[in-house]
Amino acid sequence: MHIVGEATLEQASGVLGDHYGGHGGPRQVSLIGEENLAAIGAFLGGAPADPALLRRNIVVRGINLLALKDRHFRLGAAVLAYAGLCHPCSRMEILLGPGGYNAVRGQGGILARVLQPGHVRLGDRITRLDEAPALP
Repeated sequence: MHIVGEATLEQASGVLGDHYGGHGGPRQVSLIGEENLAAIGAFLGGAPADPALLRRNIVVRGINLLALKDRHFRLGAAVLAYAGLCHPCSRMEILLGPGGYNAVRGQGGILARVLQPGHVRLGDRITRLDEAPALP
């Protein structure tokens, strides 16, 4: 896992260089909120969870990611579509300790598909698109 300040999102493969890249399916980009990381940590009795342990691609702040259900949204120069919830796996018990799986339930963030490729940078805002964008 490499923490970076910018990334390229590609159509059909997700985050350039990501382990899951090119595998198809909805897991092109995973997003989680800082607030979710804090909730997971609080459940476990400690500091906010480390996003690297959860293996999410992008950490956001100040937006309810669940409100993006069935929506398209812009992040940096990319356009994404909500693709589902990012559920915890059994490895959470190993990575976060006892209770890790339950701590992440309902707090794991969302998955998105890349509709329009583009570059994203630290500090880019998520903007909900009310209508599906015209794609090239």
